[in-house]
Amino acid sequence: MSLVRVHLTIRGMVQGVGYRYFCYRTALGLGLNGWTRNMPDGSVQVEVEGDRGTVEILIKELTVGPSHANVTNVEPEWREYTGRFNRFEIRG
Repeated sequence: MSLVRVHLTIRGMVQGVGYRYFCYRTALGLGLNGWTRNMPDGSVQVEVEGDRGTVEILIKELTVGPSHANVTNVEPEWREYTGRFNRFEIRG
């Protein structure tokens, strides 16, 4: 198992369409830890830690998003695993 951390910026029609809740449900279902939040520029950010293969599954799901979303870009920034998250949450 390879533990990783990734910071994602998701762009497109991703606010006001249940995207953060979709991300939350999907991450919980995969057993991942971290957070998601809306940004003032209309994007959504996600910080997530877990097994690399499972994190990559989440990224694939977030590339599609919920039915009312229109994801145009997912920008991953791979970082060193810290283990500092003990759950997944929706932030402000």
